[in-house]
Amino acid sequence: MKKNKWLVLLLMTVLLLIISACQSENSSSAGGDSSNYPNKDVNGIIQWGEGGATDNISRTLAPLAEEELGGSIVMQNRAGASGAIGAQYVYDQPSDGYTLLFGAENPNLYQTLGISERDYLNDFVPITIIGQSYAGIVVKADSEYETLEDLVEASKNNPGELVMGTSGEGGLPHVAASMLKSELGTDFNMVPYDGDGPLATALLGEEIDTTVLAVSAAQEYVESGDFRMLAIINNEPLESFPDTPLITDVYPEFDKYLPWGPFQGVFAHKDTPEDVVEKLVTSFEAAQENEEFQNTLSNLGVNPLNINGDEAIEYLEQNRSTSTWMLYDAGETDTSPEEFDIPRVE
Repeated sequence: MKKNKWLVLLLMTVLLLIISACQSENSSSAGGDSSNYPNKDVNGIIQWGEGGATDNISRTLAPLAEEELGGSIVMQNRAGASGAIGAQYVYDQPSDGYTLLFGAENPNLYQTLGISERDYLNDFVPITIIGQSYAGIVVKADSEYETLEDLVEASKNNPGELVMGTSGEGGLPHVAASMLKSELGTDFNMVPYDGDGPLATALLGEEIDTTVLAVSAAQEYVESGDFRMLAIINNEPLESFPDTPLITDVYPEFDKYLPWGPFQGVFAHKDTPEDVVEKLVTSFEAAQENEEFQNTLSNLGVNPLNINGDEAIEYLEQNRSTSTWMLYDAGETDTSPEEFDIPRVE
């Protein structure tokens, strides 16, 4: 009998040791000890294709963040479905801080557009909002449309004939086109591509008549003489494009939407351990203080923000409210933002 009791005790002890070891391993792999994080490569998932604003800014920042973090960040593009494929991929990975989403504004619109269940404010934690870009309406340099008024009138007089390249539902061109439609009655034939880079290629190849790009993505093409920027969707001039008309110079009614524009940021899964989030936040915050990086953002026409925590959440809420209600008011979605408790911003 005693022998059986000792055997039971022995088995229980072994079982407890195994459970303890598993818990320790899980804690380590989840990044529970920030002093040990990162102990392997961090994967940086860019939700758009190569060559766009998010891609360029993310790949410029990543090496600087590596130095602060003390580990490698391996960048890869996972484009598709207006960035939803990349966002879903990051959400599906272990919440250990080893898979980060380098994204733009699009997930703020997924729910109201029915693209995805994912959402920045419910499913991710902002490590940093890098900066806000501005949108420019562009055509090829030799286009017959020399001004924004030319383009608008052609669209209204030939409904559905002019092709506008988009990055899919909820992408920058889609939201901007909704704004134009709501205020001016334009009617473009919308054709989707996987981000700014493919959109620029399509415009160069005359597959499309026009598109809306982040100023940072369009700049090199404008400076090289390939594109003409008809207007910047803003109500204050940008240093990088001082001579380009503002949309409010031509159509003052757009002032109520502004300032508005795309942004770039870095996000982790919402369940990432707090100490790992803290280390990521600290590392990316310090990386963005690099003078060369600041100059890069300025040259690209990006307003540096470098915000995190409650300030970043407030920024995301404001952007989401503006964009979702803009789409709803333009008739681009039947789902009211109210269904997701998104307040209207006056």
